[in-house]
Amino acid sequence: MEIKELLEKSKSIWGDEKLSLAQIIVRTGKVFGDICRWERNVQKDKETHNDYELKKELGNMIFSNIRWCDDLGYDPEECIKIAIECQEKFVKENEK
Repeated sequence: MEIKELLEKSKSIWGDEKLSLAQIIVRTGKVFGDICRWERNVQKDKETHNDYELKKELGNMIFSNIRWCDDLGYDPEECIKIAIECQEKFVKENEK
């Protein structure tokens, strides 16, 4: 799927409501916390530790962030391009 298609799908699911940065931070923390619990791996979480749940949370990070970029008035594709450029620069500058 293309980024634009994912954004349209997201809007069809969630509607036109735009989240604020504060609301996005809380939701990001929830997903990140779910992934942290995976790594913590305590007994009470064993039932939810399976490939499906981890894939779901990783997918939530990708899919939701596309919508959140748009909610904040940013083009998700531009945000991704900037991230790629920064990661390439970091690796180039930190080669051993």
